[in-house]
Amino acid sequence: MSLTLNDIKHPKISTWVNEMIAMCEPDNVVVVDGSKEEYDALMQKCVKAGLATKLAKKENCYLFRSLPSDVARVESRTFISSVKEEDAGPTNHWIDPSELKQTMRKLYKGCMHGRTMYVIPFCMGPLGSPISKNGIEVTDSEYVVLNMDIMTRAGKKVLDIFNADVNAEFVPCLHSVGKPLRECESDNGIWPCADVEYKYITQFPEERLIWSYGSGYGGNALLGKKCFALRIATVLARDEGWLAEHMLILKLTNPKGEVKYVTGAFPSACGKTNLAMLIPTIPGWKVETIGDDIAWMKFGKDGRLYAINPEAGFFGVAPGTSAESNKNALISAEKNTIYTNCALTEDGDVWWEGIGYPAQGKLVDWKGKTRDALPKDKAPKGEEMAHPNARFTAPAKQCPCIAKEWEDPAGVPIDAILFGGRRPSTIPLVHQSLSWNHGVFLGSIVGSEITAASTIDASQVGKIRRDPFAILPFCGYNMGDYFKHWIEIGKKSTEDKLPKIFYVNWFRKDANNEKLPGGFMWPGYGDNSRVLAWIFDRCNGDNSNVVETAIGYMPKTLNTDGLADYYKETLPEILKVDVEGWKKELADVKENHYPKFGKHLPKELSEIIDMIQDRLNKA
Repeated sequence: MSLTLNDIKHPKISTWVNEMIAMCEPDNVVVVDGSKEEYDALMQKCVKAGLATKLAKKENCYLFRSLPSDVARVESRTFISSVKEEDAGPTNHWIDPSELKQTMRKLYKGCMHGRTMYVIPFCMGPLGSPISKNGIEVTDSEYVVLNMDIMTRAGKKVLDIFNADVNAEFVPCLHSVGKPLRECESDNGIWPCADVEYKYITQFPEERLIWSYGSGYGGNALLGKKCFALRIATVLARDEGWLAEHMLILKLTNPKGEVKYVTGAFPSACGKTNLAMLIPTIPGWKVETIGDDIAWMKFGKDGRLYAINPEAGFFGVAPGTSAESNKNALISAEKNTIYTNCALTEDGDVWWEGIGYPAQGKLVDWKGKTRDALPKDKAPKGEEMAHPNARFTAPAKQCPCIAKEWEDPAGVPIDAILFGGRRPSTIPLVHQSLSWNHGVFLGSIVGSEITAASTIDASQVGKIRRDPFAILPFCGYNMGDYFKHWIEIGKKSTEDKLPKIFYVNWFRKDANNEKLPGGFMWPGYGDNSRVLAWIFDRCNGDNSNVVETAIGYMPKTLNTDGLADYYKETLPEILKVDVEGWKKELADVKENHYPKFGKHLPKELSEIIDMIQDRLNKA
């Protein structure tokens, strides 16, 4: 089934690919067909080159290692290169597109000497969905091809769509690891990459174009993910009247068999993937997964927002994933999975900190060094066996709680949108917005408190790191205009058809209460189903367990059957309105957060602050 350049009948794609060949000068070119045979052959090529290790303990699973300088997204080298700097906004890095292209063309020139160029036709979303979008990624990395095969619908089936419609739109994505083989004898068991000052992850919004150079890491190199599905897609969504969001999508079924679909936006380390694959602790309830990371939502003819998961796999953080925190994620990654920067055990399995059981014997750590297992599995920061951002790339269809609707081309109708952050004080366990615009306000102030563990700057501890809509690093245009777009979306339908918006906080703390594990006033994990149950009832119009407060609608209580007594005791406290805390919160937003957006901040959000302040003063 192997494809060649002659199989590309779409004239614009053919022209663009040939331009990339002329610039990058690869030794040969392969058009990816997406077959199992091709995947297996590429993986064996990586094993033979020392880039991948086959895991004896897991079916068709492989471990890759990267250079220590190439382990995560490089936000300082990620650019929104719009024509006007103002259009990129205050939260993005910007370089003039003409200047940046000139710089990058010099880097790309001849960068694929000694390498194969792979041309990947790919679809973000179910094939044939009116919500899906297509792209072409050109890369010199086998690791990228293998991961894109899991994370997207890729290969001949997508090329057939292009060939059937020579006017079909596509997002061109160019990637190179940025290190010609002629400059080194071998890759020495790790993928090559450029020094950090030569790394560029660039989005050109007006051209719907992505250029990435110098990194082989997921978010920098798998260009269908953050670069396309968020940074470029947010621009497409703004221009076309839909939403491209950094959100999970879950299907929630109550004991009566009624179904609601929920999306949720959470900054990193706030339990987003855990919520997407949650196992409820209350009898009769069921959570199934549509997606764990990105949601694209468009209006249906009935005025409701319908969402698809544009990805076909999970690119999950491994450390901290355990049978307790996310059993379904572990099961999803038991076979046909790519692991990156995990530790390798003596018996041919992977291991990471927080996996839920101790390592045994000798391990090969993520840097390739053989070490003895550490007592109590604790290592000083920087000396972990697995890198803190180690990953697994697993097919979504393997998830034991994947919903049957996860590939429905029509998408699923969204009933509720959740926002949340890691806040030890002020923010209650759950509250519901008073209106769509109030919900947009809640999304705009999302953030997590900075802790000593997350910063080396002691002066920052206790301050709030705002991550509006949990999309701050991924919005492809001015964030103030993004807020305005959300407000405009609310005008396209009626409040009864729009999703209801909630703010949740699983992370309230009482450090002085010795009974509470970790000081947390709520158990989280599967017990978050108790909050989901209340949200479900609110979406059904149930007013029997609700009180209107200064900050929104809140439950009078929640189902506490089976909860430890100390959580029953703390529940009233985390379902209260902290009036003084909220006054300080609004002051911080007004004085430190919103001024960044200047004239781009919608007046509607300032009006919401005034409204909530007035309600708090009367409380």
